[in-house]
Amino acid sequence: MDVSGAGGLTDDRVLLGRTSTAERVADILRTRIAEGYFPPGARLSEESIGGALGVSRNTLREAFRLLTHERLLVHELNRGVFVRVLAVGDVDDLYRTRRLVECAVVRGLGQPPFAVDGLAAAVDEGEAAARAEDWTGVSTANIHFHRELVALAGSARTDELMRGVLAELRLAFHVVDDPRALHAPYLLRNREILDALRAGERASAERLLARYLDDSRTRVTAAYAEAVDDPAGSAG
Repeated sequence: MDVSGAGGLTDDRVLLGRTSTAERVADILRTRIAEGYFPPGARLSEESIGGALGVSRNTLREAFRLLTHERLLVHELNRGVFVRVLAVGDVDDLYRTRRLVECAVVRGLGQPPFAVDGLAAAVDEGEAAARAEDWTGVSTANIHFHRELVALAGSARTDELMRGVLAELRLAFHVVDDPRALHAPYLLRNREILDALRAGERASAERLLARYLDDSRTRVTAAYAEAVDDPAGSAG
């Protein structure tokens, strides 16, 4: 797939300010990839993206290099840079990582009350998107929920780790044909986790989260395997 345009990136030029850096460009592109503007398999045009953001080719190539290191992009010799297509084994591994990190965050929260305003906003966002039949919006809200959950740890390093994990996992979500079936069951479960944390029931919230992630891992891996016709689940 060749993306001839730049996914509305001209509007993002203001985010670069006067101190344009490869890291800021990478952050913009990471967000755009996670939101599906550049879907898995899409070829990224240096000319279109560089022109839209008003950055040099060298800056853009460095941003591409950073995102390749994060496993969001791949460089193919004599063909260009493409948004990565995950293998089923990658999806399974991402869920293992999520379970390790997210459950550990909840387990280590300390004493209530917990600062759950961000989680509550993400739950409300997802429910509003579902009422509007906006299932891409539900997916985005779900990502926001898990980012806010990890943010409870108060660790910039953990936030950065999960930002990459969730952005990479979003590549799988974009391939699945039925986003409603994929995401709708977890709206209620997000609220259940929120309610447990509001009540100060950390152990209950961790149990709910562990079951949630185990069930999601099974459903998403199976749906993704069917979508990409990779029953062997080989990791790439």
